[in-house]
Amino acid sequence: MILYPAIDLLGGEVVRLRQGEYGDSTVYGSDPVEVARGFVEAGATWVHMVDLDAARSGKAHNRSLIGAVAAAVAGRAEVQVGGGVRTVADARELRDAGVARVVMGSAAVGDPSLVEKVASVVPVAVGLDHREGNVATHGWTESSGRMVLGMLGDYPSASAFVITDISRDGMLVGPDLDGLVAAAAATGVPVIASGGVGTLAHLRELAAFPQLGGVIVGKAIYEGRFTVAEAVGVLS
Repeated sequence: MILYPAIDLLGGEVVRLRQGEYGDSTVYGSDPVEVARGFVEAGATWVHMVDLDAARSGKAHNRSLIGAVAAAVAGRAEVQVGGGVRTVADARELRDAGVARVVMGSAAVGDPSLVEKVASVVPVAVGLDHREGNVATHGWTESSGRMVLGMLGDYPSASAFVITDISRDGMLVGPDLDGLVAAAAATGVPVIASGGVGTLAHLRELAAFPQLGGVIVGKAIYEGRFTVAEAVGVLS
């Protein structure tokens, strides 16, 4: 199982939001390039980044920073980026900045055919963020009216699904194991778990299910619950 240590960018700084609330953020660093280098030196083969500014405004203020991270880890790790990826042009710019895969959430939910178009430019992971299985969009403020399991067949071009349980995001209470396993059983596309991981025991629980392709971890690493090296060891 692949570890995706997370770097969320807001105003150029490395932050974590609590349950997606911009008004409830913690700053963990001012140099995302150094944070990414540290992750990779500890054994990470992927870095997951979210441009929170772009997610909120649609304006890609952090794109140069994302490119700098991709350049810093090139040849050692790949970079996956979400947040504000709404058009083929957005995806192309990220690809040209060195990003290996983009994550599309609200835009993909609103227009599944867009994923196929973007996938012709760069691999796409579809982000399905949910409350009790009900997929939410637009910064988790709106309900799509659809369930995660009912949407997995809508994206034949997806290279992965990033499934986030909103209620667990940033809470360190453990992942939605039952929901993740059910999703993985319903699709042949790799499922990446997101939200809730707070201990190495949580990672061991996820690693027991080989059909899960990866896990995104942020807050637990930044708060010293475990190291990237320890996480890589457990997952491998």
